[in-house]
Amino acid sequence: MEKQRMTFDPRWQEKYKDLIATPRKAIARVRPGQRVFIGTGCGEPVELVQALTDRAGELADVEIVQLLTKGEAPYATKKLADSFVVNSFFIGTAIREHIQEGLGNYTPILLSDIPRVFSSGQLPLDVALIQVTPPDERGKVSLGVSVDIVKSAAENASLVIAQVNPNMPRTQGDSFLDVYDIDLLVPSEAAIIERETEEITDVTRRIGENIAALVEDGSTIEFGIGRIPHALVGFLKDKRELGIHTELLTDSILELIESGAITGSRKVLDRGKIVASFAMGTRRLYDTIDDNPLFAFRPTDYVNDSYIIGKQSKMVAINMALEVDLTGQVCADSIGSQFYSGIGGQVDFNRGAARSVGGKAIIALPSTTADGKISRIVGTLSPGAGVVTTRGEVHYVATEHGVAYLHGKSVQDRALALISIAHPDFREQLFREAIAAKYLRRELAAVEDKIMVTPSPEMRTAMLLEDGTQVSFRPVQPTDEPLMRDLLYTLSQETIYYRFMTHIRRFQYKQIQNFVYIDHRKDVAIVGTVPEAHGEDIVAVGRYYLDERTNRAEVAFIVRDSWQNKHIGTFLFRHLANIAKRAGISGFTAEVLRDNKRMQTIFNRSNLRVRSELHEDVYSFQMEF
Repeated sequence: MEKQRMTFDPRWQEKYKDLIATPRKAIARVRPGQRVFIGTGCGEPVELVQALTDRAGELADVEIVQLLTKGEAPYATKKLADSFVVNSFFIGTAIREHIQEGLGNYTPILLSDIPRVFSSGQLPLDVALIQVTPPDERGKVSLGVSVDIVKSAAENASLVIAQVNPNMPRTQGDSFLDVYDIDLLVPSEAAIIERETEEITDVTRRIGENIAALVEDGSTIEFGIGRIPHALVGFLKDKRELGIHTELLTDSILELIESGAITGSRKVLDRGKIVASFAMGTRRLYDTIDDNPLFAFRPTDYVNDSYIIGKQSKMVAINMALEVDLTGQVCADSIGSQFYSGIGGQVDFNRGAARSVGGKAIIALPSTTADGKISRIVGTLSPGAGVVTTRGEVHYVATEHGVAYLHGKSVQDRALALISIAHPDFREQLFREAIAAKYLRRELAAVEDKIMVTPSPEMRTAMLLEDGTQVSFRPVQPTDEPLMRDLLYTLSQETIYYRFMTHIRRFQYKQIQNFVYIDHRKDVAIVGTVPEAHGEDIVAVGRYYLDERTNRAEVAFIVRDSWQNKHIGTFLFRHLANIAKRAGISGFTAEVLRDNKRMQTIFNRSNLRVRSELHEDVYSFQMEF
């Protein structure tokens, strides 16, 4: 859309001179014991906040209500604790120590519910300190970079004081107030707070890559706060027709817009619009959103409404965690009993994405703390840790070591999946904790060493079938056990005979285990998967077994009957050959029945040096790389 600039009313100060005040005069209206709301994030009215802090000696028991501050929070000090009591819905860096010392309060609440506690009178506001654009010729001001809960606060506070700043971008959408709904206007030309993009690390980059593999063309995405969503952006630039419906916008959105990945053309609601609640970034972002019809800023009671979120198709919600236990409980707002951040919109978007047709609710976290000394995948949550997303509502969990799909899975399957994406240094410990807690059967101790090695990322690839279906290939995981069982029992008698050289259709538990518990130091097992509503289905399995005496590996694979004749077997064989070559293996061997013409054709047309000998009804193949 072409940006059309609407100028502000150049005579606004003259027109509304009866409402204009200095910061000091405006803040003089605040009384001891009142509840004062302060605007969110980078939209914080810094000059009003400083004027309020300057009056500390004249005030007592003033409750500061806020969602998230990116300013310096000068009121949040031990020295001023008698004057100001902080009550925050989310704990940012500026007030974290203050609250952890017990000098302030944290109110855990879903972001979508906050406007209702204002409007219902459950948390009545005496004063709202906000920042807006100058009024236009119709007398409308925009809340700019912070609409979120600010609009509700302004609509429900008894006294509204606005810092009026031409540097504030005029955002479109449901971001406007009438100037006569504001009691005092305080002219200002202070710089809007800026927030630099957080540095991408190798860990966050790998997490971003893992998440990107889940994002289909035409998806609508929500980005949470932190490095991981920013790292994800680099892997989305080749996607097509993405939409955005998110609480927060940062500078990283600009990369996606410039790449052409974002069109919003497949959104069910707000088609063609980037919908957000607030923005925290640099001036480059603010200049982009200024009066730009591509963006629609709306309050959280719309943006975070799980019903609205769920109306989008292929809604992908990405939110952060601090800890996840082996049953799938997600802690996101505390480290043990110490409050660290907040619930924010995690539950709102997790529930909404889960309702969406083709949606994906993703929880992301590094597998360890920054120093690598503590696992964030844990046997049990730390004492005092709170559950933000319950084990019944969790869907995907992503770390730098992979993605676990948990929804609808048993505790055993969850534990195995989460151990598989934990840091390798902690898998053995987690495995033993899971057995001790009776999450895993004790006999699984025999395969413990087979899930402790992380397969190489080079083992992943994908192929596009002629009908446009993408088949993804990845190393087998312990949690593939039920999917492998389903695959084996759907195979025709002919396919079973060609693969196992037997007519027996009953597979023992030990046989299925041998398919999914792989010692990746010697053997390789690759599965071909296609996405399904429950996660994915396995349509093909390829495996080789290394004979260390000859440095050759025996190769075999299966393709589900309904997926045969699509060249999947040929692709899978070539992929296994490439993996084996990189591992320094000199060639493959295989045993193939005389009647299995398809397998013989794959080997004979492989461009390898192939020799075969027929013994009774079985061909013995030797293939040199």
